[in-house]
Amino acid sequence: MMTARPSVATRALLEDLSLIAREAASRIIMPRFGQLAEGDIRTKTSPSDLVTVADVLAEEYITDRLKLLLPEALLIGEERCSQYPSLIDQAAKAELSVTIDPIDGTANYAAGLPAFGVMIAVLERGIPVASVILDPVTQSASLALKNEGAWSEDETGHVTPLHVAAPFHRIEEITGKIAWRTLPVSDTALADHNLRAMTGLWDLRCAAHEYRLVASGHGHVLAYSRTCLWDHCPGWLLLHEAGGYGARLNGATYHAAIPGRGLLYAPDRQSWQMVHDALALSL
Repeated sequence: MMTARPSVATRALLEDLSLIAREAASRIIMPRFGQLAEGDIRTKTSPSDLVTVADVLAEEYITDRLKLLLPEALLIGEERCSQYPSLIDQAAKAELSVTIDPIDGTANYAAGLPAFGVMIAVLERGIPVASVILDPVTQSASLALKNEGAWSEDETGHVTPLHVAAPFHRIEEITGKIAWRTLPVSDTALADHNLRAMTGLWDLRCAAHEYRLVASGHGHVLAYSRTCLWDHCPGWLLLHEAGGYGARLNGATYHAAIPGRGLLYAPDRQSWQMVHDALALSL
């Protein structure tokens, strides 16, 4: 009889991941921030989909370090996946994998705006079990470990537990990020009415900071239409370990092997359903 493999998700692993993210930030990302030349920035799939020399070098650095730390893991980096898209399909079947977003919020980084992050998540059989979201500017990291909670840690090592905001009871109370331009809705008039009623919506062009804000209680909801693994595996774990609730628009869990589109988060299941109904989200 085969025994279950012990999880790699430990505090020691999380410390190593955090260190790798901090090294990439201090050695590669921050020295180039505000110093990029014209040839250091190029487009990928669209004029708004940017990649910089710092993205490429930081991913290479993180990848090399992870090969030593977790040699058996499938490494799923954003820039590598643009060359080898089949890696995304392999993630659903891999026993152990790691997603890497070397600079989330590249458009902000390229513009000299200090709102970007480094995101790393470890997955076991497609399920996030450890994650790091680092702000390279402040060196503050949001960390999560499956079944052990979520917390932030500054550059001095000071730890602050994270918890999502209290559930809301009226649409007018809602704050957060909703990708309203691209979310599939079945009743545009109803969605538009309710979006206008919400008290404060924002778009930081950076999932790393959006997840960090909501995990620390400074927003109620997050709604995304594009759900790349490297953008959302770290935040998925962070939000759930901070006490929140999230699911695909059809109610399914977020997993590469489970069909569905979009992602919606709220403080609990009841408020999730309230937002889902208010926006008339189609499945």
